[in-house]
Parts: sequence; C-alpha cells; structure tokens
Amino acid sequence: MNRFKKRTALISTVVMMLVGFTSTAALAADSEATLSTATVLIFVCGVLVMFMQAGFALLESGSSRAKNSVNVIIKNFGDLAIGSIVFTLVGYGFMFGDNPTGLFGQSKFMMNGLDEGESLLVFFQLMFAATSATITSGAMAERTSIVGYLLAAAVIMTFIYPVFGSWVWGGGWLSEMQFHDFAGSTVVHSVGGWCALAGVIVVGPRIGRFGKDGTMREIPGHNATSTALGCFILWFGWFGFNVGSSLGDPSANYGNLALVTHLGAVAGIIGSILSSLLFFRFPIRVLGIVNGALAGLVSITGGVDLFDPVFAIIAGFIGGVVYIVAERLLHSLKVDDVVSAVAVHGFAGAWGTIAIGFHSPYLFGAQIIGVIAAFLFTFPTAMLLYYVISKTVGLRVPTMHEQRGLDYSEHGEIAYPEFQETLHE
Repeated sequence: MNRFKKRTALISTVVMMLVGFTSTAALAADSEATLSTATVLIFVCGVLVMFMQAGFALLESGSSRAKNSVNVIIKNFGDLAIGSIVFTLVGYGFMFGDNPTGLFGQSKFMMNGLDEGESLLVFFQLMFAATSATITSGAMAERTSIVGYLLAAAVIMTFIYPVFGSWVWGGGWLSEMQFHDFAGSTVVHSVGGWCALAGVIVVGPRIGRFGKDGTMREIPGHNATSTALGCFILWFGWFGFNVGSSLGDPSANYGNLALVTHLGAVAGIIGSILSSLLFFRFPIRVLGIVNGALAGLVSITGGVDLFDPVFAIIAGFIGGVVYIVAERLLHSLKVDDVVSAVAVHGFAGAWGTIAIGFHSPYLFGAQIIGVIAAFLFTFPTAMLLYYVISKTVGLRVPTMHEQRGLDYSEHGEIAYPEFQETLHE
C-alpha cells in the first residue's frame, strides 16, 4: 500500500512538472502562438479534405455495379495524382496569382514568386481543386474511358476551376461585387456539378438505363455499406473543408463553423426523406439518405461563416428537398447520373449560394449574379472540353466493354473474382 502511495505521489509530481513546463513554454512563445495555431489548423484541415477522396471512392464504387469498382477507384487516384500536379504548377497561378484584370491570375506559375509560407496554402487549395474535379467521376461512372476522364479532370483543375475560383477567391470581378462563398458552395461544388452535367450529356446514359418509351430503369449499386461509409467519411472531412476555410483567422467562430456544418447535414437528410415520402411517394433508400446529407452540407458551405444554427437547419433542409426535385427533373430529361452528383453539387450548391442572399439581403444581387456566372462559364466550357475529347481520344467505351465491365476491359483486373465467376456460370 505504501509502495502504491509513493508511486502515485511520484506520478503526480511528474505531471505537475510537465504542466508547469508546458505553461511556461506557452507563455514564452506567446508572440508566435497565433501563427503556429493557424499553420496547424490549415495543415490538419487540408489533410481532412484530402481524406474526402477516400469517401468519394467508397461512395462512388459502392453506388456502381461490382464490375466497375476497380475503374472508379483508379479514377479517384488518377485525378488526385494528375490534378495535384497541374493545379500546383499552373492552376494555382490562374487562381491566386496577381489579377489586375479581374479575370484570372497572371503570376505564381510553376511555384515561382510565392510568399513565405504560401506552400501550405497551395497544399490546402489543391485539395479543394481535387474535390471539385472528382465530382464528375461518380456522375460519369460505368461507361467513361479512363484516358478521356483523366484528361478532362486535368483540364478542369488546370483551367476551369482555377479561373472561376480567381473571380471569387483570387481578387476577381465577383469578389469586387461582394459575392460571398466562404468555403465553396459554388466555387467548388456547383463548378464540379456543372462539369459533371456536361460530362453525362456528352457521354450519354448507360446501356439499359432508359427504355425506348423513356421509362427509367433502376441500376442499383453493388454495396450499400460502402456507399454509407463513404458518406460518413465525406461528412467527417467536411469539417476540415469548412473550418479550414477560415485560414486560421483568430476572430473566426470555430465552434459555430463546426456546428453549422453538422446541422446542415442532418437537416438535409430530413429534407430528402420527407420530400421523397410526401411529394414523390418514393421509398427511403440508402443513396437518398446519403445524398440528402451531402446536399445539406453543400447548401451551408458557402455561408457557413454567416449562418446561425437555426438558419443552417433551414438551408440544409431545403438543400435536401432541392436534391430530390433536381434528381427527378434530370431523370425526366434522360440524364443518367450514377450518384446524382449534378443534383447534389450543382443544384444544391446553387441553392446554398442563393440562401446567403436570403440570410443577408444586401448580398442577394451579387449571389444571383455569381450563380449565373458559374453556370454560364463552367457548363459551356466543360461541354466543349468533353465534346473535343469524345471526338479525339474518345470519351465513351465500346458497348462490349461496358457490358463486360470496365474493371476487366480497361484494367484487366476484377474487384470481386468469386462474385464475377458466379455470374458467368
């Protein structure tokens, strides 16, 4: 017993010494505390946003058929790899270089002329660019060639995303109009959504998706568990997305940023469920809940620094409804989007941007102009990009390849060998 008391006393003494040393060191480094805190925050949040790529890979592959799982995963790795390089060397300059015309940056290409410590900002921003480009992957899954897809993703991250981003975050003409988009409801999500819309139109629907009479046929994904896990990972990474967009500003209300982010997601789930049941008499599905959460998150991302919790719930709820309505509209137009990325990111992103105007009416005009400008620049440019790719290197795989599955035809690899063998017995 005495030995136990002595050991406890010794441990207590050591702990007190460590606490005292830490406190003294913190006081001595007080002048550098703000800088170090901001640096750590941006780094950690950048890593969280990077982890969202795992969420996209799980959600998109789970929502696709088993025979296309490898293809989806490789596309996620590919656009992150290629996109990171092209954005770092070129796209960042277009987005954040000196912008005297208000149209695009004209410096900081090839990492030249960066300010001290700016490399961390490059790291953080390239994760946003990768997120925007990856939105197209799930929408165009199961019938798009790997070469055509990666080429388009590279152009999106080199030019389309950075140029529009420069208008908002790079001192461009929309920022001068006070257009507000804190973490990218439009800059990241609508831009990615409108690129996805162009891609699915040019590549066309999957074989068997629509009957001759226009009736839509369900093509369910192979793994609902993977889809749900992917959503939770995206949800988790979104805290880095929104909190990190403060860039370490000591005046930012980090608690409110986190709370608003979470409430937007759960409200989006409720909005998607109620609208499915009440308006369309459609059963509750895993992908519907998943996309409801994502639509809610997209809807509050642009105004997360302005919204209070109550308004976040309203905006997220409406975002879930917008997703359901937009999905039904796209289906009626025979637009085949495997994961409903256009409805979630394009339409809910536009709603979230406009919602800022309802919250802060003095911004309403600028928000409307920004939403329109995003569509008018992004969609036609992406349409041209995908059309040129389809006529040159090719965008859609041959019919036989699509029927066999892109895992086998594009990569010579099968994600589930035993399952695939039973299909051919």
